[in-house]
Amino acid sequence: MDSLNPESLVVADAPVTSSPRVWKFWGTAFWGLVVFIGMFVGQLAVVGWFLLRQDAPINWDTFGDAVTAVVSNGLTISLSVITGLPAVAAALWVAIRIKRAGFADYLGLRSFSWANLGIGTVALFVLVMGWDALSRATGREVEPGFMGDVLKTARADNALWLLVIAFCVAAPITEEFFARGFLYRGWSESFLRVPGAIILSSLVWTGLHLQYNWYFLGEVFSIGVLLGYIRYRSNSTWLTIILHGLNNFAAVAQTFLLTSS
Repeated sequence: MDSLNPESLVVADAPVTSSPRVWKFWGTAFWGLVVFIGMFVGQLAVVGWFLLRQDAPINWDTFGDAVTAVVSNGLTISLSVITGLPAVAAALWVAIRIKRAGFADYLGLRSFSWANLGIGTVALFVLVMGWDALSRATGREVEPGFMGDVLKTARADNALWLLVIAFCVAAPITEEFFARGFLYRGWSESFLRVPGAIILSSLVWTGLHLQYNWYFLGEVFSIGVLLGYIRYRSNSTWLTIILHGLNNFAAVAQTFLLTSS
């Protein structure tokens, strides 16, 4: 894994020197938890609002069913994902402000080269196609059933456009700011170095997708590792946001075609 050490990087879009104004392992872990709580609260507010709008009265016997119906609705999920973005951005701003660092610089919001865009796109395509082939070979679903249910309810509420914005724009920005932006930056400058930061941030990112079964979680983790490497290679979180968005758009489009047929 020596090739993943910053010193060995020969070509990079925007090399960044190590700065003392960076949260290390425990500081990143603590503020990462704060950011996660902020995201959870922001998304939970939307779920709570939809619960309060239920026509039927809710008691302890019906509460579980009511929550399940709300959180599996495409419109609810879309709005909750979108509201999670400002909550995460605000929490990150506080954490970075305490270190007196620049928001964009800390999160790696820099330009990238066409070469790295091409490498990332091709690598992501090959990885996803490999998982699709494995799914078909083992008789598994190509897309998780969760996605199909969410898309169907979003179409029923005429909110498919909002779902696309949430999954392909808001979710990639939120999750990449958090995982490849904040967590990777702090942990890569701790004892974990770059390889450990890629693995650990990918594990945390995978934990944000517990609605999937273990098989799809494996795919999510592998995509996270690839995005982590692209983040290291390009020094740009904007690039991982774009790749993340392309992957989500392809997943939504594929699910749309499968559910339509």
